[in-house]
Amino acid sequence: MVVRLELAKYEALGNDFLLVVDWPREGRFDARLARALCDRRRGVGSDGLIRLSAPREGGDLRMDLLNADGSTAETSGNGLRCAVLCAADHGLVTADHLVVETEAGPVPASFDAPDGDHPVTVRVGLGAVRVEALATSIAARQAWRVDVGNPHLVLIGATVEDVDLGSLGPSLEVGVPGGQNVELVAVRPGRDELDLVVWERGVGLTLACGSGSIAAAAAAHVAGLVGAVVVVHNPGGDLVVELAPLAGGVGATLVGPARHVAQVFVDGFPTPRKKVLPE
Repeated sequence: MVVRLELAKYEALGNDFLLVVDWPREGRFDARLARALCDRRRGVGSDGLIRLSAPREGGDLRMDLLNADGSTAETSGNGLRCAVLCAADHGLVTADHLVVETEAGPVPASFDAPDGDHPVTVRVGLGAVRVEALATSIAARQAWRVDVGNPHLVLIGATVEDVDLGSLGPSLEVGVPGGQNVELVAVRPGRDELDLVVWERGVGLTLACGSGSIAAAAAAHVAGLVGAVVVVHNPGGDLVVELAPLAGGVGATLVGPARHVAQVFVDGFPTPRKKVLPE
């Protein structure tokens, strides 16, 4: 018997995700499924697979994320914004302020009312960001280890154009157990603005990275290169990172758009046995 799996596709500055609503967490959600669905030649195509399910720790819903290669991601700034918009579109939340449970902990979020065909602006608070300057430079750049709930290696230099991150990224990704995201960052002179190119763990080069934008802004802020409100220019568009002092690190809020792309039906994959939406 052929079984049909229903997915929703969302994107945030070109960082795209497939989302499945499985409120009771009874459907298939594993590395093999993620690799099959995220494949851009033989599957639907996306940077990751997200499951939305019932909260377990007092939040409004839970988000689980698998990267395109099937590995687990603790959190994702762009993925969170897509998840929030998907939850609103599916009636899983009724208020415009909510808490999303993730593997990295609870995330407060809010979103603007939809405005026609324009992307919806979503804000997510990623909590304390921990920043550590490394003693050695990498690729002739100042190197920073940053924890945004997931691991990042931020390399700050004069430009993002003189290093081929597509070639360098794989070797840097595996520099810590479990892998890390890698960001090339340059500060625009005299401005609280950064240029960013990102290699995402388990995915590769992407058009945008929310947690990477936070990591880049936090490292540049700690280095005294930018202020507390930073515009990060990703290849796919701009994100705003708002920083504030916070015990244990730097508090960070990410602001940017998210957009529904399509509903997708895929034959041949098992679906949840029970109704997936809450009563």
